[in-house]
Amino acid sequence: MQRLYDFIRRHPTGVDTFWAVVLLGLSGVSIVADQSGTGRERVAAVPIAVGLCAVVALRRRAPERMLLVAIGTGLAQLLLGVSPDVPDFALLVITYTVASVGERWASRLALACSLCAAGLSRLRWPQQATTDGWPQMVFVVVVLTVPFVLAWVLGDSVRTRRAYFSQLEERAARLEREREAQSKVAVAAERARIARELHDVVAHNVSVMVVQADGAAYVMEASPEQARQALETISGTGRQALAEMRRLLGVLRTGDDPESGEYVPQPDVEQIEELVGKVRETGLEVDFRIEGTPRPLPSGVELTAYRIVQEALTNTRKHGGPDAGASVRLVYFDDGLGLLVEDDGRGASHELYEDGGADGAGHGMIGMRERVGMVGGTLDAGPRPGGGFRISALLPLKPANQ
Repeated sequence: MQRLYDFIRRHPTGVDTFWAVVLLGLSGVSIVADQSGTGRERVAAVPIAVGLCAVVALRRRAPERMLLVAIGTGLAQLLLGVSPDVPDFALLVITYTVASVGERWASRLALACSLCAAGLSRLRWPQQATTDGWPQMVFVVVVLTVPFVLAWVLGDSVRTRRAYFSQLEERAARLEREREAQSKVAVAAERARIARELHDVVAHNVSVMVVQADGAAYVMEASPEQARQALETISGTGRQALAEMRRLLGVLRTGDDPESGEYVPQPDVEQIEELVGKVRETGLEVDFRIEGTPRPLPSGVELTAYRIVQEALTNTRKHGGPDAGASVRLVYFDDGLGLLVEDDGRGASHELYEDGGADGAGHGMIGMRERVGMVGGTLDAGPRPGGGFRISALLPLKPANQ
């Protein structure tokens, strides 16, 4: 049964042709059996029947043209005096077809002709009308008109339903494309966030470990105690880096319990002083000050402030030179948090802080700008007039989208 249904869907014109042949056969039987008409009318009924059956056969291939053929055949039927018979069923079929799949002008034309067909038929063949007067004639016209109107209404309803389902399918496809695009954007944003976190964690902690390892190797024989302290610093920094890495990589895992306590909290403003202390242990002199009244801040602002200070001090160790010193200022405003990190070293090249660098360099500055942009803040980075480098940021208390 399903195969038959699939065949009918794949060959609509063939199915229509089959029914047209059936209608033509019934029409032939009706013409032969009808003895009321004259010989001329019976001869003229043959091409009329053939034309109307052709309308049925080709109705879905060319509905507008078949409507015009049906109208022309109907007018010829009126002029030649061929009384309505079985072939006129094709007029109902083409009315439905044009209303469901044809152009709008063809649908309106089919409705207009449907409203006039029964009345013209009664006027052309008054001998077939009832002899009970005009009220009965009007009633008969109305009754004969109803099937044509119903055929048009049914076809127009099918058109509306198809258009509705087409809109639903289009909307579903559009929503699916939007979901895919949003998913890609979300994945890209998450990858960028992970990349920033990885850079901040690895760059800072590995930099501290490298500095301490070089210092330990230098004083290994002359001052074993200082070497031991340097190795302890390396060990502690490594543990901290591993803890942050576990927290960061936790977002990539599936099925982990977030309440298991495996991941450490994200860094906040209170840990900046601890960060400065660890940087001082590497030999970099850092002046740290807090201005204003400290108070709780949004977690995104606190993490951004911590990472900016971390990246700025890491850049000072990398590019400032052996005798560089740095200063860190945290300023609490009524509507935000200000950061100022300066050093008196050699500074960085223009490409690192302006263009993001090349061959993987300068990613820290890119990450800082992205972090500040995510919380709706502003960032200014560049050389100091008197030498060295300066990074200043203003982080508002409200996100950019509020």
